[in-house]
Amino acid sequence: MSIRDVYIVDAVRTPIGKFGGALSSVRPDDLAAHVVRALVDRAPELDPARIDDVVFGDANGAGEDNRDVARMAVLLAGLPVSVPGVTVNRLCGSGLEAVIQAARAIALGDASIAIAGGVESMSRAPWVLQKPERAFPAGHQQLHSTTLGWRMTNPRMPAEWTIPLGESAELVARKHGITRAQQDAFALASHQKAAEAWDKGLYDGEVVPYDGVDLARDECIRDSTSMEALAGLKPSFCADGAVTAGNSSPLNDGAAALLLVDEEGLRATGREPLARIRASAVTGIEPQLFGLGPVEAVHRALAKAGASFADLTTFELNEAFAAQSLGCLAEWPELDPSLVNPRGGAIAIGHPLGASGARLAGSVAHQLAAAGSGTGLAALCIGVGQGLALVLER
Repeated sequence: MSIRDVYIVDAVRTPIGKFGGALSSVRPDDLAAHVVRALVDRAPELDPARIDDVVFGDANGAGEDNRDVARMAVLLAGLPVSVPGVTVNRLCGSGLEAVIQAARAIALGDASIAIAGGVESMSRAPWVLQKPERAFPAGHQQLHSTTLGWRMTNPRMPAEWTIPLGESAELVARKHGITRAQQDAFALASHQKAAEAWDKGLYDGEVVPYDGVDLARDECIRDSTSMEALAGLKPSFCADGAVTAGNSSPLNDGAAALLLVDEEGLRATGREPLARIRASAVTGIEPQLFGLGPVEAVHRALAKAGASFADLTTFELNEAFAAQSLGCLAEWPELDPSLVNPRGGAIAIGHPLGASGARLAGSVAHQLAAAGSGTGLAALCIGVGQGLALVLER
């Protein structure tokens, strides 16, 4: 069996909204439908009926994103009912997982044209109530928030595996001797790079604002923040810790999607591709050190692509926490850190869980297209201890 080349023809995303902010009034299935529709509208030569599948990542799925949000997006976007959709969940890596799964289907000949992406509305994530073991219990019942993190945890899980995500970031900071000042400086740079990228119009080609919502750019970017302002924030997880709300990614709402094709699909779109998918890798790590999950995944993905850090043009690394990102960079001494998140990262842009991986892949593709050639990486750490990486080239 021959393996087909897989191309990214286009990539779009919504502006990323803050928790309770401009996009909090929009259902996640509508956010997903919006980016799907935008991709189709931007490829007027493509007959939508030729789309073989729509794959979407979604980390929650407990609210309005239930019942296969990918299929809901297909229907709400007005695509032909013959177009199927499937939803995947690899927590923070869900959007990138969707891209990888769609690319794999195309590479193996199971599809020629696919849309892959991700969505999350952390604002609209519901509280859930477990069913009682027997009907009509007399005592109080507990509601669980599904916005982020562990809930309804299996008691058989070792306690060190189920600590809050921020405490995990503190562990990484201690492991690598990462100071509060280093974390705050990393966060400040994320905001500065994101603001500069927006000011230069670098996101104009990929961000598609949601109709009827007054949000033209990512809502969490703080142009005026400073080291002094960040230093004034209290630690969020440990009294003597260094992880704060200022050097962590926020809670967010948003969606992203990419149009993937083989050679035949490329002709059907009449478009020049942004980039080609080269290789991917997924790995596992101790859950309490989940932030270091990308370290080995990146090494494996680069090895599969026959590439090294020296070959990279750009690298989009999801900034779950500054400590986590700096911990990964410490374990990649041969990587030029100036290549990482040149247009800002999740600390400034935001981290809508199921959408982030698709946002990263799309951003890498657009950056490679702007450069004209090169090799790019997208990678994320994943809660419960995993790492995911994708190599693109042009």
